[in-house]
Amino acid sequence: MNLPNKLTIMRIIMSIFIIFLLLFPFQTAGINMPTLFVNESIVIDIKYIIAGVLFIVASLTDFFDGYIARKYNLVTDFGKLLDAIADKVLVNSVLIILSAQGFIHPIIPVVVIIRDSIVNSIKMIAASKGKVVAAIKSGKVKTACLMVGIILTLFYNLPFEFYNVRVADFLLFVAAALSIISGIQYYVLNRHLLFEDK
Repeated sequence: MNLPNKLTIMRIIMSIFIIFLLLFPFQTAGINMPTLFVNESIVIDIKYIIAGVLFIVASLTDFFDGYIARKYNLVTDFGKLLDAIADKVLVNSVLIILSAQGFIHPIIPVVVIIRDSIVNSIKMIAASKGKVVAAIKSGKVKTACLMVGIILTLFYNLPFEFYNVRVADFLLFVAAALSIISGIQYYVLNRHLLFEDK
């Protein structure tokens, strides 16, 4: 259990805590979470701010575990698997919850999860044939838009909400569009692996 894997496990634990925080029925349990009033027009449930801070920290562990693993030659098959699971638990679960609670359009998690399933299948097929599917630029930009969009949504689109500019929604829809584009690109670039024998 090297340091990158410990960071990945920490991300999974933080993801579970974020899920719990966003889904736990505090009012039903008789727990009153603090509410903030911003500019007399924006009502903020503090649990989303806490979840946003935790999401940022968890996202940083995603960067550092990969960086440390590559720099110190600590990359392992177990680490790759664990990292992929941690990413999906963190991002996809929060997308689903935000959609269910009316913060984002349902099409966003649907597109992102379908795309991830297809791309992961391509990667698994390639790996079974001893090939590595490299990350592509559109996929990286998609991830960046997705992460920033989620963070802004958890922070109630502040400070852009003051100017009635829906930056969070825009970034998430861009991420959904890039999910489709990058998914097609992954297929086109690797379709030869899907139909050839080992």
